[in-house]
Amino acid sequence: MFSKAALLAIIPAGLALLAGVVLPFQAASNSAVGRALGHPLWGALTSLLVSTAVVVAALLVLRVSAPNLGKALQGPWWLWVGGVLGALYVAAAAALTPKLGAAGFLLLVVAGQIITSVVVDHFGLMGLTQKPVNLARVLGVLLIIGGVLLVQGGGASAASALALPGGK
Repeated sequence: MFSKAALLAIIPAGLALLAGVVLPFQAASNSAVGRALGHPLWGALTSLLVSTAVVVAALLVLRVSAPNLGKALQGPWWLWVGGVLGALYVAAAAALTPKLGAAGFLLLVVAGQIITSVVVDHFGLMGLTQKPVNLARVLGVLLIIGGVLLVQGGGASAASALALPGGK
């Protein structure tokens, strides 16, 4: 059926796809709890606290050894920005998903990720191997931006495709 090598390639891809599958539900859940609690930031905090509890439980169940903080403290400054950026993402999802819809929010997130990833790869930032920008990558980015406009606007003009509903 499948070789071991094929399975080893398919499993991570399937898990990444599953991670993408849950994001619209996460964004909608965070925005709903934010509305229930009175502000999107309460929704973000709730999400991050629940996430912390889940990760702590996983660390305990899996009996993961204590971290090497000394080594981490000697690393580059950008080792620590993940938490800040994660909090910004969760807060943005809680605040913007009701305005843009799940598809609109996540398409714009993906477009931002792809554009930034191409720049990060081009310059080899954060210790990654350099992958110069080429015509194929630029065309890929343009296709993604076109997809965002089509899905968000449903055929409307580009300016109105990105406008928030209700003029906000």
